[in-house]
Order: sequence, then structure tokens, then C-alpha cells
Amino acid sequence: MAMSKHFDVVALGEPMVEFNQTSPGQPQYLQGFGGDTSNAIIAAARAGASTAYLSRVGDDSFGRSLLELWRSEGVDTRAIDIDPQAPTGIYFVTHGAQGHEFSYRRAGSAASLMTPQWLDGPAAGAIRGAKILHVSGISMAISACACDTAMAAMRIAREAGALVSLDSNLRLKLWPLEHARDAIGKAIALTDVFLPSLEDLATLVGNSDPRLLLDWSHAAGASRVVLKLGADGAIASDGKRVERIPGHRVPMTDATGAGDCFCGNLLARLAAGDSLFDAARWANAAAAIAVQGFGAVAPLPRPDRVRALL
Repeated sequence: MAMSKHFDVVALGEPMVEFNQTSPGQPQYLQGFGGDTSNAIIAAARAGASTAYLSRVGDDSFGRSLLELWRSEGVDTRAIDIDPQAPTGIYFVTHGAQGHEFSYRRAGSAASLMTPQWLDGPAAGAIRGAKILHVSGISMAISACACDTAMAAMRIAREAGALVSLDSNLRLKLWPLEHARDAIGKAIALTDVFLPSLEDLATLVGNSDPRLLLDWSHAAGASRVVLKLGADGAIASDGKRVERIPGHRVPMTDATGAGDCFCGNLLARLAAGDSLFDAARWANAAAAIAVQGFGAVAPLPRPDRVRALL
């Protein structure tokens, strides 16, 4: 008999506190929250999914504010570990002629010290009780032990009959391209729903032809793929059917976290029973709303706004 699933979506990775510059060249910063999988799980929760987050935070004011954030959003925090020594990661977003730029202070963070043994506690129970586990390239890039932990979590999910979702989120400041190619390639082999950006996958594969990139992703092991195209929308493929989803023309304020918004909304809709193509259309609209506000979390939309745009 199949085990009952008490979470729709569970995500694993590093949460961070964000300081987002409100005017280019000016020293004013708006404090918010970030961390790709944390953003995605909050997006899924706002979309109506039952959710849990798996991570480690420092025993500091930033870690406490993240715990407060997740609880206020209805995200289960029982698998969050508090580290009395290591800090919670933070980052700064500045805006200029080249778009937005990130500066991270995350080396030796509590989340980067997660190990596969840490999963033996409440985290494994949450993964086994989930319909979908979501991880990312950043979850794997922050440290070698975090990479091992993400892979172990993916294996637990597959053994428990959960779908595994992977956002490539390639950050070459965190690891060399060859290392990223190897680790992300191994992760795709454990992935059911692969959610790369066109830019990430073109860098990993060495080709920017969307059709070739979809075929490459399926051959690597992912049965469902959604290629995120930023303002141009997305392309979804289930291996038999391919659908191009056009972007929405909206005023852009800040693209921070838009891809995470896309992932969280798509996974929430998949967990609710939508097809990949309907879920991708919903996620595409949600991300178009998110880019109209500042920060990664504050502008994440509720379903009524997404329905209105659709």
C-alpha cells in the first residue's frame, strides 16, 4: 500500500537573509529574504501547497528571522537544525547598468555544513512524507558535504515514491564548471522534473538550441523538463509533447528570485494534479508578477493575482 503523503512539496538547501539596494549607487538597502529553495518553498506555500523546508541556520538573529518567516508562511520547520557555532548566510543585491549583481557572505554557513547523516533525523521523515522533493544546483554547490546531502535526499525521495525536482541554478562563483557539470549530470539522473534556465543549460551543455537542450535533458534522465526563458516565457516537454509558453509583457522592477517563484508555483500545481503544461503556464504568470516588486520573497504572488493575469 502506498504511503500517505502529508506534504505536497519539500525543499532542501540554503536560506539567506537579503539586503537589496533600493536605488543604484545609493547606500540604502531593503532587508528581505532569499536562498533559492527557500524562495521556492514559500512560493509553493503561497500557491496553496502544504510544504516543509529542510536546512540548517545559525543561532543568530538572521536564523531566527528566517524561522519566523517560514512559520508565518505556513512552511513546516520541524526539520530545520539550529547550529550554535556557524552563522546564517547573507547576501547583498546591487543594481546598475549591467542589471543586478550579487555579493555573498556565506562561506562556512550553517547550511553549508549539512551532511547525509543529518538527514537521518526529521528531514528524512519529511522527504518520505512528500509528493515532491525540490533541490537545486546551489544546494549542491555550497560545499562538498551539502552536495552529498542533496544527492542522498534525492535517493531517499525516489525510494519513497516521491517525485524529485531539480533547478540547475548554476553559480560558477561557487564551483568550477567541470565540477558543476559532473554533479548536476549525476543529479539529473535522479530527477523527474528538471527546471533549468536556458542560460544555465547552454553553459553546461555547450549549445544554446532549446530543442537540443530538451533532448539532452531527457537523455540525461529527466522525464519532464521546463526550460525557463526569463522574459520570453518557457518551453515545457514531457518527452512526447513540447509546448512554448510565451512571456507576459510587464514592467520589470527586480528579477531576483523570479526563477524560484516559477519553480515553487509549478511544483505546487503539479502536486495539485495539473499537467506539466498547465503548471508551467501558471508558473510563468506567477513569475511575471514577482518581477514587478523588490526582493525575492515579498512579491511572490497568491493564486488570485495569478488567475487575474491568466
